[in-house]
Amino acid sequence: MDAVTYPDKAVIGFINNHIIPLRVPFDHRPLAQEFKVHWTPTLVSLDLDGKEHHRTLGFLPPEELIPSLMLGIGKTHFDLGEFSEAIEHFDKVITEQARSDSAPQAIFFRGVAGYKHTHDPKSLRLAYDRLAADFPNDEWAKRARPYSLIT
Repeated sequence: MDAVTYPDKAVIGFINNHIIPLRVPFDHRPLAQEFKVHWTPTLVSLDLDGKEHHRTLGFLPPEELIPSLMLGIGKTHFDLGEFSEAIEHFDKVITEQARSDSAPQAIFFRGVAGYKHTHDPKSLRLAYDRLAADFPNDEWAKRARPYSLIT
């Protein structure tokens, strides 16, 4: 990623504006051991207390790294119960990175965050409908399939 992804201007801008990066060699003790980093690149999204909320393993090109990082920010807010903020970040992935590999997971979590925020199951059904239409063979569409029963 050093040769292709990290030098990309969009990646640099996104990281500078949204992320506090820390680079740790895979054999660093205790951090690599604590976060179970056994291969590089491994990107781990942490909250302010150092708790993990999202992880990617392996090379990502610039057009996939940014949505993955955006998804990690959304999942962090989701896990912390900050559903409005989570929805905002999932919506950015869905609208700005609609064809990325992170989009189906963002749609799924957008539906769940919407439900947890409003207690209205319609957001779950909307997530399923979008996944079934746009990503019918994706694992997140399969995970959302029970939401098809919501009327």
